[in-house]
Amino acid sequence: MASKTESYNIYKFFKYFSRKFKIKDKGIPSDVKEAFSNYAGSPEAHMMPDQLRRFMAEHQGETGLTLAEVEGIVRQVLSRCRNDVVHDETTGLTLEDFFHLLFLDDLNGPCKSQVHHDMTAPLSHYFIYTGHNSYLTGNQLSSDCSEVPIIKALQGGVRVIELDLWPSSKDDINVLHGRTLTTPVPLINCLKCIKEYAFVKSPYPVIITFEDHLTPSLQAKVAEMVTRTLGDLLYYPESECLSEFPSPESLKHRIIISTKPPKEFLELKNKGNVLPNEKESSGEETSGKDTVDGGLGVEFDADDRSDSDQDDEDNNVCGNSKSSQPTAPPEYRRLITIHAGKPKGGLRDALRVVSDKVRRLSLNEQALERAAASYPTDLVSFTQRNVLRVYPKGTRVNSSNYKPIIGWMHGAQMVAFNMQGYGKSLWLMHGMFRSNGGCGYVKKPDFLMQNGPRNEVFDPKRTWPVKNTLKVKIYMGDGWSLDFSRTHFDTYSPPDFYTKVYIVGVPADCSKKKTEIINDDWAPVWDEEFTFPLTVPELALLRIEVREYDKSEKDDFGGQTCLPVSDIKQGIRAVPLHNRKGEKFKSVKLLMRFQFQ
Repeated sequence: MASKTESYNIYKFFKYFSRKFKIKDKGIPSDVKEAFSNYAGSPEAHMMPDQLRRFMAEHQGETGLTLAEVEGIVRQVLSRCRNDVVHDETTGLTLEDFFHLLFLDDLNGPCKSQVHHDMTAPLSHYFIYTGHNSYLTGNQLSSDCSEVPIIKALQGGVRVIELDLWPSSKDDINVLHGRTLTTPVPLINCLKCIKEYAFVKSPYPVIITFEDHLTPSLQAKVAEMVTRTLGDLLYYPESECLSEFPSPESLKHRIIISTKPPKEFLELKNKGNVLPNEKESSGEETSGKDTVDGGLGVEFDADDRSDSDQDDEDNNVCGNSKSSQPTAPPEYRRLITIHAGKPKGGLRDALRVVSDKVRRLSLNEQALERAAASYPTDLVSFTQRNVLRVYPKGTRVNSSNYKPIIGWMHGAQMVAFNMQGYGKSLWLMHGMFRSNGGCGYVKKPDFLMQNGPRNEVFDPKRTWPVKNTLKVKIYMGDGWSLDFSRTHFDTYSPPDFYTKVYIVGVPADCSKKKTEIINDDWAPVWDEEFTFPLTVPELALLRIEVREYDKSEKDDFGGQTCLPVSDIKQGIRAVPLHNRKGEKFKSVKLLMRFQFQ
């Protein structure tokens, strides 16, 4: 069991023996000392608010701070450093205070914290934070269904919530993963929690995707339940079919539905019946069930209608239907804003762009890989106006996830993930949506949305020239001694930390670097710098992982984070680390420097 003196970490073993490890002084990096001297005048001086403002503008690239805002920062730093007395900001910061400021991630974090993208473009112009089977608490086969994971997802900024609708034994509607052992949750519980938590993290629209397995009478009940529960938050457009999606800005604090429109409604319409007050709302197909390919590369749910019902998607959405099924309630169809359906023909036919209408197509991860290999530019062209949803293959019963970058490289807006899952792929998802203030909508790069002078679209297979270079310097880390027990990493000594740094993006940009191992130190100092040339920085993610070296077993996990390169702020920054689930540690962080050339 470990004990601690003022200057040493003492680890006892075999009852009668102990090892002493001197606690090293957490020295201030030379770059920090140099920056302080450059702006304050000398290491012994005090940095006044106007000098700090100049440092923030010139060294850190934060040009918009007013003097009053900087004075507020100084007051906060002084109150935290010397909480026994109230300090006036006119006293300025000492070198130690300045170093403390740089290590505060809430005042000096690595990413832009405000929404700064243009939010007035159509929804198809954005990557959207998307969940898959949002109601599951665990695996895909036997876990409980609950509103709790939906609440957690919304609190984390997720904007697309998927609900599978099935009839209950009491002529009501349940949400569950069909034909599995998952326990159901009533639809009304899910709708109520969505209404309550939809905008706690972001004001931008929440999209509910329905996969319904309901009779027309239950569809009518869903329509009544949705409109009554969501009230004025619910949006649906006036026009029968949209030629362009609305923008996130125009849909702030609104909820929309995405799903396949009932064919029964189309049958009624084709017979000449005029239905009053036709409106639409947005809905989305479910994914990740046991699926069949249909031979097309477009994944169809095994529990969906027969092949004879798989009409052309454009007809399903807005055109003719030959269905002879009973009439579906028009109220249900009115809820749909983002129309989805099943395409007729091959994969390339599914990616056909129609000039006067927009739609949503769903592919599983394997179908996306086939499409990316065979028709990469068709994917990019399709996603310029239409919405592409990608979802996990049905064999991921443990709620694992796939590599999201393939979808983003080809413009896929809805890369749907099991948010209750785990692993490095989910860390990448968290990283992408730290961008744009964490609002859940990230504007796609212009090259994915705009054609070239010869009307060519972006080709993800092409290797592009280096656009800029990111230099990453890792000074030190701290906080493990506060968040972990003394023997968490090693029973008989302090931990031996090292840091791995990755670039994840287009294949030409992917890279991995690693620091040296710092032995027996709870506050390791690395002072190492790495350089990453980037051809497509707009899609690059910087993944950082700290490990603890172990000679005899697998190295222990010490924390991780993932940052969108396009949103990284230059200068010396405090980088907070997270646990395996993506939850932020209370104290663990790195001090790093970012430079773009």
